[in-house]
Amino acid sequence: MMRQLTLMESVQGLRVAGVDEAGRGPLVGPVVAAAVILDPARPIEGLADSKRLSARRREALAALIRDRALAWAVASASPAEIDRLNILHATLLAMQRAVAGLEPAAERVLVDGNRCPVLPCPVEAVVGGDASVAAISAASILAKVARDADCVRLDGDYPGYGFAAHKGYPTAVHLEALARLGPCPEHRRSFAPVRRALGL
Repeated sequence: MMRQLTLMESVQGLRVAGVDEAGRGPLVGPVVAAAVILDPARPIEGLADSKRLSARRREALAALIRDRALAWAVASASPAEIDRLNILHATLLAMQRAVAGLEPAAERVLVDGNRCPVLPCPVEAVVGGDASVAAISAASILAKVARDADCVRLDGDYPGYGFAAHKGYPTAVHLEALARLGPCPEHRRSFAPVRRALGL
């Protein structure tokens, strides 16, 4: 059951942000994080884990979130940062950037998963939060929509890899293109399939 924490806690004057990411598993492009503070006066029906929604439904909900949320922000960590920091720490960095972009600022943060970024306010990890906490679901939708849009852009910049279709995940089509074309500048050099394509 979805936990509508924002309603109770906003009455107490507490702004609670949900945070989630998209793009940890792909071989290319940034990892994207979003932070959302929902407005209890403007509820959004149908929020759910972004992975359970169609692309069209995600797009529609993302527009509602951007319109009705009290605050929202999307941020990322680049492939170079992923290679330098590793994917976990780059993800936490993207989350920090997303939370820092909220206006008004969050007073408490709920993060999907079991690891939390270091933040200037209380933060709690919620395993399965993208399916149980409305604000985290909203963040998962914004992050996924932004990440997918970035893959469409990459597909135009680097045709032949099929980024718009597989969104950078290591599908058979992607791995074949990687072997045939070699990595593009946006591929993550620290990921094993990319290293293999480089002969490392």
